[in-house]
Amino acid sequence: MPRRRIGFWYRLAAVICKPPLVVLLKRDWRGMEHIPAEGGFITAVNHNSHIDPFAYAHFQYNTGRVPRFLAKSALFKKGFVGAAMRGTGQIPVYRESTDALSAFRAAIDAVDRGECVAFYPEGTLTRDPAGWPMTGKTGAARVALRTKCPVIPVAQWGCNELLPPYAKKPHLLPRKTHRVLAGPPVDLTRFYDREMTAELLKEATEVIMAAITRQLEEIRGDEAPETPYDPRRERIEQRRRTQAQTQRGVQQAASQVQPAQPAQSAQEEGLGK
Repeated sequence: MPRRRIGFWYRLAAVICKPPLVVLLKRDWRGMEHIPAEGGFITAVNHNSHIDPFAYAHFQYNTGRVPRFLAKSALFKKGFVGAAMRGTGQIPVYRESTDALSAFRAAIDAVDRGECVAFYPEGTLTRDPAGWPMTGKTGAARVALRTKCPVIPVAQWGCNELLPPYAKKPHLLPRKTHRVLAGPPVDLTRFYDREMTAELLKEATEVIMAAITRQLEEIRGDEAPETPYDPRRERIEQRRRTQAQTQRGVQQAASQVQPAQPAQSAQEEGLGK
C-alpha cells in the first residue's frame, strides 16, 4: 500500500517513537487489508492504556495510511507541541462550540480531503474493570453519517498489560505483545439520509462499539459483558449509593441519641415530708 501525505513531522515522530515501541512490545497485527488504500475513512479504536495511541499509530503508519487523531484545539496554538500537532496533521476538536456538528468540522474536512481520522469513541481510557470497551460517544457516528465514509473497527490489546489504565509505572517484564485486529467496514447504510437525532446517533454509535467489541473478543478469546460499562450510569448509581449511605448514617446517629430522662420528684427521691 503506497505511503501518502505523511510529511516531515510524521516521519520525525516515527523516528522518535518507533525504536522504543519495538523494544518494549512484540507485535501481532492483523487486518491491515481492511485499511482503505484510497479515500477518506474513519478508524474507531478502543482505548485501554496511555501508551496505545503511539502503538496504534505505529500499526497504521505501517499500512501507509497515517491516522489523524482528534485532540482539543488548545493544543494546536503555541510552542513545539502546537507545531508538532499541526505538522503531523492532527485534528482539532472545538469543544467550546455550541453546535455539536461544528465541533467536528475539522474532522469532516479531513475525511473529505481523503484522510484517515482516528476516533477513540469511548472518549477516555476504559473504566470497565476487565478492560472491555465502554459505551461510546457520538462523534465518530456524526462524522461517518455526515460524510458516508467507511468506518473501520479496530481492537487492540497488550499496551494495557505494559501500562495499565491510570497506572504510573510500566510492567516491563516479561515483554508484552501489542495485538491489533482491524475489521471490515461497519455497515451504517441504514442510518444514511435520516434526521440526525440523538437517538439515531446513539444507535449508530452502539453499532460501531459492538463491532470493536467483537474484534476484541477475537483477540482475547473471551466474551465481553452483555451490557457495556456505562460511566454515566455508574456515576448515577454511585450518587445513589452515597446518598443512601449518608441517609443510613444520619438514621443511625439519630437512633444513638438517648432522650433526656425527666427529673425525679422530691418524693421519689425520698426527700418528701
